[in-house]
Amino acid sequence: MTLDIFFKLLVLVAVVGAGWYAGRTPLMAGPEPVKAISTLAFYLLIPALLFRSMATVDLAHLPWATLLAFFGPTTAWVLVVYAAHRWQQGQAAQTHRAHGLDKPLPVNEREAATPATRSMMCSFGNTLQVGLPLVASLFGDAGLAIHVAIISLHALTLLTLATVLAEMDVARTRHAVAGGNVWGTVKQTVRNTLIHPVILPVVAGLCWNLLGLPVPQPMDEALQLLASGVVPLCLVMIGLSLAHYGIEGYARVAVACTVGKMLLMPAVVLLVAHWGLGLSGLPLTVIVLVASLPTGSNALLFAQRYQTQVPQATATIVVGTVAFAALAPLWLQVLSLL
Repeated sequence: MTLDIFFKLLVLVAVVGAGWYAGRTPLMAGPEPVKAISTLAFYLLIPALLFRSMATVDLAHLPWATLLAFFGPTTAWVLVVYAAHRWQQGQAAQTHRAHGLDKPLPVNEREAATPATRSMMCSFGNTLQVGLPLVASLFGDAGLAIHVAIISLHALTLLTLATVLAEMDVARTRHAVAGGNVWGTVKQTVRNTLIHPVILPVVAGLCWNLLGLPVPQPMDEALQLLASGVVPLCLVMIGLSLAHYGIEGYARVAVACTVGKMLLMPAVVLLVAHWGLGLSGLPLTVIVLVASLPTGSNALLFAQRYQTQVPQATATIVVGTVAFAALAPLWLQVLSLL
């Protein structure tokens, strides 16, 4: 762990601490400030970031082989975590029935989105605040080029996948409660997925890019200014959530998600990328380190969006960020042996 990375982590902790302190004051106490900041970030700032990223990224010159080596196993990991939690929900329903209870176990829309939210908590890394200074300080411009390529597609890939999974489950739950045909459920899922603060700006930005349209300078500066607010607002939101919910009672879930995110997920990426796809050298090192990053604030935003697992996501981010100081040198040592 270099001194530069240590100070970056210290800055993150300080800003989260400032949010925590604010959350302990009468002015910012309670869940309302967290919801207000989450709504602002999810419906305005993150759409600006995603649209600008997709509209300006150079699709022709991205390192597609390296990106496949990262996003292939990462999306598979998301689906495995999601499937595991869907299975747990099914087991809970079976246990409910096994005890002789006639009524089915009630699952509301919040609970329906829990598997997708847990998959975000176990997969969406902090590529900006932690990953960027880590890769830049260790590998310079060569490593940074790979990392920036991952960042350009990171939110697009993982948020889109998790959103589709969540919307399918929510629509299925509404169908089970209110009735209706399968076609109606499919239409509702497609509509809610497309008209979404994550998917819509991504699709719009991609269309803008493919049409070869330039982004006018005033528009680009406005989007960049809005996007620059994502990081500080999200860090403050983590602190506010921590003050409101605390970690006590959620440590077990936080540790489990941290183990999955920072140990199991990078191990899967390493196995597939190195022994499956033959990747080696700097590209392999960068993608494994990116996979080992602590859970990022977008997992909390996602939890806020569907109003489920909010305290668990907060605890996971805090535990993972602290654990990163020990786990990053461990992964660097493992990669040095290859």
